Amino acid sequence: MTDLNLSELKKKFPTNFAWGVATSAFQIEGAGKSDGKGLSIWDKFCEQPGVIADGSDGMNACDHYNRWEQDIQMIADLGVNTYRLSVSWPRVQPDGQGAWNDKGMDFYERLIDRLLEKNISPSVTLNHWDLPDSLQQIGGWANRDTVHRFVDYARNVASKLSDRVYSFTTHNEPWVISHLGHESGIFAPGIKHRGIATQVSHHLLLSHGLALQAIRADQCNAKLGIVLNLAPMHPASPSPADLKKTKIEDGRLLRWYLDPLLKGHYPEDVLDFLGTDAPQMHSGDLLNIQQPLDFLGVNYYSRSVVTAEGTWDVAKGGLPLTDMNWEIYPQGLTELLTRIHKDYKVPPIYITENGAAFKDEAVKGLVHDKQRVDYLKDHITAVASAIDQGVPVAGYMVWSLMDNFEWASGYEKRFGIVHVNFETQARTLKDSAKWYQQFLKLPKLDTDHATAPKIDLPQES
Repeated sequence: MTDLNLSELKKKFPTNFAWGVATSAFQIEGAGKSDGKGLSIWDKFCEQPGVIADGSDGMNACDHYNRWEQDIQMIADLGVNTYRLSVSWPRVQPDGQGAWNDKGMDFYERLIDRLLEKNISPSVTLNHWDLPDSLQQIGGWANRDTVHRFVDYARNVASKLSDRVYSFTTHNEPWVISHLGHESGIFAPGIKHRGIATQVSHHLLLSHGLALQAIRADQCNAKLGIVLNLAPMHPASPSPADLKKTKIEDGRLLRWYLDPLLKGHYPEDVLDFLGTDAPQMHSGDLLNIQQPLDFLGVNYYSRSVVTAEGTWDVAKGGLPLTDMNWEIYPQGLTELLTRIHKDYKVPPIYITENGAAFKDEAVKGLVHDKQRVDYLKDHITAVASAIDQGVPVAGYMVWSLMDNFEWASGYEKRFGIVHVNFETQARTLKDSAKWYQQFLKLPKLDTDHATAPKIDLPQES
């Protein structure tokens, strides 16, 4: 990547650019059964032997539910102007339908009010994978009725928070929910069936479109969008077989979601590939999916190298690897963003997740993670390059604020810029957090987040 000093790099971004950190409820909150919270599919998945690498669960996680005040102060001290968080559906509506849990909603209201006091814009994800288990018992996302349960949930949460929230994301990474959760089965709910997985993907997209319509009908002022995990697909060789497989995998990861969202149809080549596993649709579904987006969230970690055989030895790429065994490939982010901008009429794009796991260790109150510092600088440089080429990127959020429950990896993989001792819950800023903090000060960050809605806070009597 181009070697820019911090000041030169920072000046490539507008003063109203959204700089932030990101988390998700299940990964940090803990308090898995506190104050009326219901169980999610991840709570139940963690009970299955062998599915989580270290045999752990999310019942305690980072105990953010009880330590939120110190955590928000930590976020504010970083100097960011945006915080991406998610609402736990089973915390606010334990069964996914019916009764609401006021104690759960009160938690998010207090948290958001405190963020605003710190001049930080809240960006709220409505579904970051923790579907209430009660809905899974009647089919989960494979059941079309769950589409309508999500719309009710989204509309209710938006009605309570939209006066204070900058943006709402309907779903985080629907590909992960459908493919990893319902095809390979390595994530909750652990189903292994391609036909079910594609039906789930359709229901997720449909629920997104219907939720946007419902929220907008209530005169919501917040920005509305969706977050996709995307990556450039590179063939392992120029062989016809590798090229053909690469096109299909690109279709399943990228075009399967962007085409219906932005063009109103599924890609024909992927429908042909799926055959009888293609989703069942009702008349009007695609029109309902293709709703105007105020923004598109993009999560990027690495490229994908594709072979006809389906396996790729990352060591062959000759690139440095993260602790997830993912290639460090920042130029792929520029490639991805410019490709999306070329192929689609895109709204403003936010990099809603970008980060890396490394084997970090706190020694005498210090965590030296130079690899992550380099990773962040190189990927922020890649975003700047995309902006230089006309891509409308409006924000960048580091994944993650702190080490957390990393899904099937349990607590073995550390993505945070803040180290967490999961025995004592002590938080320690890593060198990467200090680097990000320094970067955000050069030049002065516009903490007012000029593109965010102006919010009149109630005056104390």
